[in-house]
Amino acid sequence: MFKKTLLGAVAITAMLTGMVQAEELKDFRIGILGGENEADRLRNFQCMEDILPEALGVEKVSLFPAADYDGVVQGLLGGTLDYAELGASAYAKVYLADPAAVEPILTTIQTDGSTGYYSVMVARKDSGIKTLADMKGRKIGFADPDSTSGFLVPSVSLPGDIGTTIDEYFGGSGFGGGHENLVLEVVKGNFDAGTTWSSGVGKFEDGYTSGNLRKMVDKGILDMGDLVQVWQSPQIPNGPIVVRSSMDPDMKTKFKEFMLALPEKDAECFSAIQGGDYKGFTEVDVNFYKTIIAARKAKIGS
Repeated sequence: MFKKTLLGAVAITAMLTGMVQAEELKDFRIGILGGENEADRLRNFQCMEDILPEALGVEKVSLFPAADYDGVVQGLLGGTLDYAELGASAYAKVYLADPAAVEPILTTIQTDGSTGYYSVMVARKDSGIKTLADMKGRKIGFADPDSTSGFLVPSVSLPGDIGTTIDEYFGGSGFGGGHENLVLEVVKGNFDAGTTWSSGVGKFEDGYTSGNLRKMVDKGILDMGDLVQVWQSPQIPNGPIVVRSSMDPDMKTKFKEFMLALPEKDAECFSAIQGGDYKGFTEVDVNFYKTIIAARKAKIGS
């Protein structure tokens, strides 16, 4: 009797698992980090809605643009998203909450062949601020609490460069509500300077080859002639493309192959979702982000 009941339970579990996997194949759910306005984010990822269903064999692709980084983090932890492109710190937040929730599978390669980028601090050109010394007693803005370049790395690296704590050195600090909004707040004068992300490759006056500044320039909402760069961080690992760990293995393989082929197969879509110029993708795993995970755990605790 017990054996039959146990076998029956196993059969039911297998059946339910198969049903869940069948349901997953109908709708592939993409989480999109906050950082720029929702209409632009949806427009940039529209190509994924158009071409992914056929590539993956699903009925549709749904886009979920979160108001902030944490919205995507919670969606991944709750299993309601199948794929997202995260910053290293946002991935670290997911990992520290549940190491088995998602798998990092790919990251981007910069045009110079590197797999890293930078946090840069910018100020208005007419502010008279040119160096960190000029920022003493002034108000600094950060992008988002879960942003690697917009908060975690500056909060860890800046104290060594200024010789004291951020609270003691600067005249105040705050968050801009994402990278795009932060830079706009700097331009408006609500922050004396702010931290955002950049490839650090190419020319500052172009907004570099990729990153938030480049995206804003390309959209026509930022003139780099209005800004100066005050500080640049050490190199940061490019953020990961992550997939839900419980996803069907065949789906993971199909998606990974699709992404690896995307730069050559559809360069326009690749550039749109990445926000600038990159060479392509390369494979990564959790080990690529261990330093950021450790830094986040030490600084934030989760």
